[in-house]
Amino acid sequence: MTSDYVALLNRSKVILERKDITRNQILQEICELLYDSISYYDWVGYYFADHSTDLLHLGPFIGEPTEHTVIPFGKGICGQVALSNETFVVDDVTAQSNYIACSLTVKSEIVVPIFVQGINIGQIDIDSHTLNAFTNEDKSFLEALNKEVAKLY
Repeated sequence: MTSDYVALLNRSKVILERKDITRNQILQEICELLYDSISYYDWVGYYFADHSTDLLHLGPFIGEPTEHTVIPFGKGICGQVALSNETFVVDDVTAQSNYIACSLTVKSEIVVPIFVQGINIGQIDIDSHTLNAFTNEDKSFLEALNKEVAKLY
């Protein structure tokens, strides 16, 4: 990772180590940090899995409000990641037949799962108004971040 991403990961770790705020407040601060720090992160949020119902539920986020507060496993990019357990980078959302449109301005998306004891408990979802926005650096950074986030659970 470049020094910018390492610095952002270190700033994230400071937030994740806070004991004076709730887990949701910590995740909200992470969303805000990423949104404010990376110009093409136009929506940043967390979805968490309910394995008893095979549904993802929206957690803390920043950006335009979304009507997609509950997503069935398998539906859309987030739902696909809930089943595949693998990071999914979408360079052009219009090329994805299973894409759930949150906004006409969204051009690309990255979804990275969070694992606790080998179980996919949720994911970070980031939308961009830029085509081909997400690089291998973003993927590496977000996967490293989610390893840190997993320590909250």
